[in-house]
Amino acid sequence: MEADVVRAPAAAAERPLVVVSNRLPFRAVRSGDRLVMTRSPGGLVSALEPVLSRRGGVWVGWAGAPREDTEAAGMVLPTSERVRYQHVLLSGHEIAQFYGSFSNRTLWPLFHYFVGRTRIDAASWRVYEAVNQRFAHVAAAQAPPNALMWVHDYQLLRVPYYLRRFARGSPLAFFLHIPFPAADVFRVLPWSRSLLRGLLSCDLVGFHVPAYVQNFLTCAQRLLGCEVDRTAGVVRFEGRDVTAAAHPISIDVGLIERLAASAVPQPGPRGQDRIAEVLGVDRLDYTKGIHERLLAVERLLERWPGYRGRVRFTQVLVPSRERVAEYSELKRQIDEIVGRVNGRFSEEGWIPVRYLVRALPPEELVPLYRGADIALVTPLRDGMNLVAKEYVAAQLENDGVLILSEMAGAADELQEALVVNPFDVEAVADTLDRALSMSAEERRARMSALRDRVRERDVHAWVERFLASAEVAVERARSSAASPADEARRRLAHWLGQRPTVALFLDYDGTLTSIAPRPEEARLGEEPRRVLEEAARTPNLDTVIVSGRALEDVRAMVGVPGLTYVGDHGFTIEGPGISFRHEAVDRYRAALERAAADLEDLGVPGAWVERKGATLSYHVRGVAERERERALRLADTVVRRRRLRATTGAMVVEGRPPVEWHKGSAVLHVLVHRHGTDWPARVRALYLGDDTTDEDAFEALHGIGRSIVVAPERPAATAADLHLPDPDAVLQLLRWLASGAFARSGA
Repeated sequence: MEADVVRAPAAAAERPLVVVSNRLPFRAVRSGDRLVMTRSPGGLVSALEPVLSRRGGVWVGWAGAPREDTEAAGMVLPTSERVRYQHVLLSGHEIAQFYGSFSNRTLWPLFHYFVGRTRIDAASWRVYEAVNQRFAHVAAAQAPPNALMWVHDYQLLRVPYYLRRFARGSPLAFFLHIPFPAADVFRVLPWSRSLLRGLLSCDLVGFHVPAYVQNFLTCAQRLLGCEVDRTAGVVRFEGRDVTAAAHPISIDVGLIERLAASAVPQPGPRGQDRIAEVLGVDRLDYTKGIHERLLAVERLLERWPGYRGRVRFTQVLVPSRERVAEYSELKRQIDEIVGRVNGRFSEEGWIPVRYLVRALPPEELVPLYRGADIALVTPLRDGMNLVAKEYVAAQLENDGVLILSEMAGAADELQEALVVNPFDVEAVADTLDRALSMSAEERRARMSALRDRVRERDVHAWVERFLASAEVAVERARSSAASPADEARRRLAHWLGQRPTVALFLDYDGTLTSIAPRPEEARLGEEPRRVLEEAARTPNLDTVIVSGRALEDVRAMVGVPGLTYVGDHGFTIEGPGISFRHEAVDRYRAALERAAADLEDLGVPGAWVERKGATLSYHVRGVAERERERALRLADTVVRRRRLRATTGAMVVEGRPPVEWHKGSAVLHVLVHRHGTDWPARVRALYLGDDTTDEDAFEALHGIGRSIVVAPERPAATAADLHLPDPDAVLQLLRWLASGAFARSGA
């Protein structure tokens, strides 16, 4: 679960802060026979230091140089009136074992699910344990009275264990900046239980996304036998309640926007007679998926030759650990594929891949973000991935497209991105093609929603939310299981309340009413009608009925004025301020009528044809069960023979005009017509449906809305976000929506 927004008690808000991280916000760089401290860049540093300055406190960490060098050069740390910096001394051997070996060759690959790359070495574990104890000892010695101790990242997982003993009574918090793996992966490590005990010494353990929280809770339960309250995110450990919560980290949006505003944009609107720019930015690491990404670019140019000369991919590769054999081998592979792609496809005046192997300062990187039509962010596994958020923040015109790996934590937040599996090279190539051909309206809808969210949740807000949560990390146990409707309401409440308007789309058959043997028997009950009438009067709720029925039929069945009605699977729409009839309705009327006659000629006992004008349905619910599958196949063949689109649903075959229009298209049409092309910035769209034909709407709203599938059991292949078991549960949720209570849930 994502942490609720909380407010710390006034006294606690002034509590001193001790930040403990592997690195200080400075780095020791040799200049002659001296070590000079240079500031480390990054949004986390810029966000933490003002809080430290306001509260007063200490930043404890390593300066990046071995003790032998720092002692010989007489290194002097910067000073500040309100902040002290305390260096933890590490020898060259300790750096190699603690940092180079256990942190980066054991924990890093394991936590990113690269089990085969994980090095299990008892000697490096012992050094890791000793160094963590030293960090804790230094932090406890330097901490002001009553300070909040905030420990960061995988290099220091054991520090809280020792702080609990060295700084008794001090509140402790931890934030993990990389993924937390599933229990069956984590338990590969012989010292997994010791690491868990380290984290469970805290009052609050923070992760990027809810999935990592759940992994952590499962590990505590399975490996240590802890009592776990998953709903509350609470582990009961050694007589204390430890809260685990998701706090997605972010970026310094203001800085990115200022740098983007000062950059010179490329001439001409995107997509019109200029080379489309695709950008990747990564540190050299096997988790980043750079090799697979380049294969996808190569596949794009193979499958769609028309993009040659029209698209350029820029890969910024920041060197990292090049002396490590596996990293130098990875670099060699990347070099080879860049050379191969450029060798195969380059033309006079154009090369497909621009390859920049160097670290770029923000002043150079942000203009690349702004100028890129598409950001290709496809790590094989990533805790969050801030490149995705930086790209979004730099899109001042709201017209870029973000392609994002579902393996990155950022995919949980940035749902309006085009989300891909980075291992599926063909699918990534397909998604590149989709992004390159995406309409300006869809680009702006997706990007405007992305930018709103990133701006709203920048790194400064992240720090304040985390610190407030650390002060109020208390038991939130819930004694009884929630009903399905209550669970859906709980999961939707905060999201719905973040916009002033909710657009509610409801399927009819199977959603508002139970499925009946014949459509005319699926009558709407008095209570659902009364609640829909209340919904029609709710000023910030825009209610739309979406059905495969003929428009006049569904309007007559519901019988509630003031609603918008979508009939014929989206081909006809009527409502306040909107009237739509797809041009294909008249063009394919004759073909639909001929198909209906052909279906009747099949003569299947118990089957019947429903003519709807714009579409048709062939119902087999009355057919003997052993004959239904054959009847559906026959009907599908008949419909396709008449060159119509055939869709098989729950004991029905639907025939529609063979055009790219469906319930999802109609939903987007209503949203754009009624709320504008940038509707995601002002409206939350929620769709409830039960059938195969509703999957089109689920897919259309994926990332820019929410959807609920109504079925006794959640279908394995559905694209819906949530599940309700039946129309009775839908009615319970509808009562809450019709009351308008959701409008107060985003506070």
